[in-house]
This record gives sequence, C-alpha cells and structure tokens, in this order.
Amino acid sequence: MAYSNTNFKTKKALKEAVKAGKQIGIHQPGGIFDAPTNGSVVIEGPHYPQPHRWYAQCTIKDGVIQTVK
Repeated sequence: MAYSNTNFKTKKALKEAVKAGKQIGIHQPGGIFDAPTNGSVVIEGPHYPQPHRWYAQCTIKDGVIQTVK
C-alpha cells in the first residue's frame, strides 16, 4: 500500500485530480520500502493518523498516477 503525495480525503477527489491532468506522485509511508515508479499500485487514504476510508488501484508511469480504478 502507498499514499498519494497529496492527502485526498476521498477517492473521488483523487480521480478528479488525475482526470484534470494534475501530476500526482506516490510514496510509501515510513520510507522503509521504495515506492514503485511504473505499473500497478494500491493507494489508500486519507493519510495516517486519520482512519483509512478509501482504497484505489492505480496505474503509475514514471512515478506519476495515470489512472484510478
């Protein structure tokens, strides 16, 4: 699991930002593992310490989210 670099409160807000063409990267919380830069990844939100309320499968390219399911 990873987080988007922007702390979106809803999956809908993440989808709208990606659709609008915003360049949104991802990161692994705690920095223990490197975040993938290409392929498929699951994003969760909102960020800790808030309880996670949504999850999204995303496709990323060069570290930037391309699609959100």
